[in-house]
Amino acid sequence: MSSINPMKSMKNVPKAQITSPMLSGILYSAIWLAVGALLLASLLRWGSMHESELPLYSLAVHGLAALAGGFVAGKRAGQRGWYYGALLGIVYGLLVLLISFLASNSGVSLRTLTMLGETLACGSFGGIIGVNAKRS
Repeated sequence: MSSINPMKSMKNVPKAQITSPMLSGILYSAIWLAVGALLLASLLRWGSMHESELPLYSLAVHGLAALAGGFVAGKRAGQRGWYYGALLGIVYGLLVLLISFLASNSGVSLRTLTMLGETLACGSFGGIIGVNAKRS
């Protein structure tokens, strides 16, 4: 009776890796957005947050999501982090606007333009930090 070492066979399994800086950045941004939305929903339900404070905090969540996505995109790109981060911020912002338009038929306002500018700036800054982060 031969025994197969499961750890040895796991090393032979091919790993899926996203090599595109933009795609990986968008994926990380979506994860940060989901965590932020869950946190805001929890604070709204069980905390002392009021619905009138939600737009300000949602801008903060979008900024952090764009920052994290820009960081990942810049780190994966290895060069021109501001470019990849800014591009990610714009794409992320446009995706959020598209989803909000399709879900609730909301239009373009000063708040949406503010969110686009914020995601552009935060994504660009995250890309700058990501390029300069040391690879381990």
